[in-house]
Amino acid sequence: MYLLNALRFVTGRISVKNVAGLLKRNLSSEATRRTCLYDFHVQHGGKMVPFAGWEMPVQYKDSISESHLNVRANAGIFDVSHMLQTKVSGKDQVEFMESLTVSDVQKLKERQAVLSLFTNDQGGILDDLIITKTEEGYLFVVSNAGCAEQDRKLMQTKAEEMKKDGYDIQVETICNALIALQGPAMPKVLQPGVDFDLKTMSFMTSRMAKVFGIPYCRVSRCGYTGEDGVEISVKSDRAEELVTALLKSSTAGVRLAGLGARDSLRLEAGLCLYGNDIDTTTNPVEASLLWLIGQRRREAENFPGASKILAEIEHKPRRKRVGFLSTGPPARAGTDIYDETGKNIIGKVTSGCPSPSLKQNVAMGYVESTFTKTGTKVKFEVRKKMVDAVVAKMPFVPSNYYYPK
Repeated sequence: MYLLNALRFVTGRISVKNVAGLLKRNLSSEATRRTCLYDFHVQHGGKMVPFAGWEMPVQYKDSISESHLNVRANAGIFDVSHMLQTKVSGKDQVEFMESLTVSDVQKLKERQAVLSLFTNDQGGILDDLIITKTEEGYLFVVSNAGCAEQDRKLMQTKAEEMKKDGYDIQVETICNALIALQGPAMPKVLQPGVDFDLKTMSFMTSRMAKVFGIPYCRVSRCGYTGEDGVEISVKSDRAEELVTALLKSSTAGVRLAGLGARDSLRLEAGLCLYGNDIDTTTNPVEASLLWLIGQRRREAENFPGASKILAEIEHKPRRKRVGFLSTGPPARAGTDIYDETGKNIIGKVTSGCPSPSLKQNVAMGYVESTFTKTGTKVKFEVRKKMVDAVVAKMPFVPSNYYYPK
């Protein structure tokens, strides 16, 4: 809920009276931290808000909608340095990661990445993450800022347990900055600064490279917007140099972008936000994330919560995550979903916003399984009034991930 509250703060959708309370709830027990680009954001007009224990830019001089549309048409640069980056090494690294996640890590080829889930013994989702098999012989893991301490503890505790049994595992936090360059103009912006052809690099692959003269950067073709893009892990003391070079690289309309646009972009792309759309109370089946569980892992039944999750597959989930289009005022997280009659509650919205690309409202949420068919009419209760909505396919906007021809 961190981002939802930050957005309300900036867009004025809550009263001033409630602002202090919301910000207080968003802060961790520790003081908020700042990424290495904090001063850079402020100098460039970034509106800073508390998010997952960090002070992050929610937008710049552009409105959130303008920033969003620029990423769809050109390119945007996001600071995602608050996310947890981890190096997992040792000869038993694959077995280690498979003991915590649902993915077939063994099947990964060099420089290939996979989206995965940490799950618990009850089948609940602890976090989503990306695992990359690097050419240097270790696994590069990126997970969410809001779950960073939990994820770090989960991996370190498991590593210590396995070491006692003779396994060779090392888990280290990577203290790099992480910069996301997203949008169709990404190749035009980045290509002048790298010494390899971006056309040879497919979606969900990664490699080490020198970027605009900065060595030891990990360039991963992935992102959280539905557009072609990369995430670049770079030494913190070179991050500002990298962002400045990206901004100057071309006339392709590349601009700085904040958490506000990142959220609306990911929602149009049908992507989950941990803490809103998935958490420990949801399992991969009802979250429509069954595709993340490797076939070998299903057959072996050896991932955390396997018995619960596999039983859910067999007996069908009681509810499912689906997308919605609606009219009138937009539905937000927590909005009740009713059947077409408006008399029976059948679920709740977990994320929602006006879509800058579609010029109508989009949302996702969980409804009883009998109401998941595309085209099913439902109603949202927004501001004590019933609003018409319909179940719709996700992504709402076609994805533009890059695959070489």
